[in-house]
Amino acid sequence: MTDEQWAGLLHTRATDPHAVAVAYATRRRRPALLSDKGTLFLVAADHPARGALGVGGDPLAMSDRRELLDRLLTALANPAVDGLLATPDIVEELLLLDALHDKIVIGSMNRGGLAGADWEIEDRFTGYDGQSISDCRLDGGKMLLRIVDSDAGTIPTLQGCADAVTDLAGQGLMAMVEPLPYTRDSSGKLVLQKDAQSLARAITVASALGVTSAYTWLKLPAPSEEKVLDTTTLPVVVLGGVPSGNPADDLAAWGSALSHPVVRGLVVGRALLYPPDGDVAAAVSAAAKVLEVAS
Repeated sequence: MTDEQWAGLLHTRATDPHAVAVAYATRRRRPALLSDKGTLFLVAADHPARGALGVGGDPLAMSDRRELLDRLLTALANPAVDGLLATPDIVEELLLLDALHDKIVIGSMNRGGLAGADWEIEDRFTGYDGQSISDCRLDGGKMLLRIVDSDAGTIPTLQGCADAVTDLAGQGLMAMVEPLPYTRDSSGKLVLQKDAQSLARAITVASALGVTSAYTWLKLPAPSEEKVLDTTTLPVVVLGGVPSGNPADDLAAWGSALSHPVVRGLVVGRALLYPPDGDVAAAVSAAAKVLEVAS
């Protein structure tokens, strides 16, 4: 991002709030969710809204907004990247930077489960809702559903996700549900359950949310056992998750899952935006190549 772009963004933010509405209204929309190859590759940037700013050993990696936007601009410039998944603030900044024309834009809906908070599992809907996603001419909405059997906060989150699926379906828009089974260890820390039984159970729960599944997509971690993906007929995108520190391992895990017929693509955030070597363009290109080969 140039100094001129950054200064212009700050000036618009301070002097012309109506420019955001104009940018939403004038964004050129892509006619179909899937690319000509039948795939979908999105970059995710909704972590900061939940207070999850860390990457690797840097707890504030995503806190510098200019740097984050610069990395997103680099990723979105790759023609293999179909679009963005983000909260309203980031969507609007990229709209003002003219970076979202002809891209798919998915609005992040529930970010109330702040990372590390006592109430983290009761993930309130604090971002877009179904009506605003429609009014803003976005292409769908995404919701996080962390399932913890020992935490009653799962119950209102389930209900909120079910209502959002119903609302989005009523608008004819994609509802991207990210069901993740967790448990708490002896210290109370949340631990993602990656075993086949836990993931399959989470998939079946998420698939049944709302009054119809016609517009539901699932956002899932790449399972170690392919049979997990046999649990659904719904279209699936593989999430990048927390970077392992070894990009080659991450790419290998995604590539295996991408070969399953229900899997349509990738939604990756920190692993591509903050690679260990800092080369965002190369990381995005490598992920795009994995998706191309698998499809």
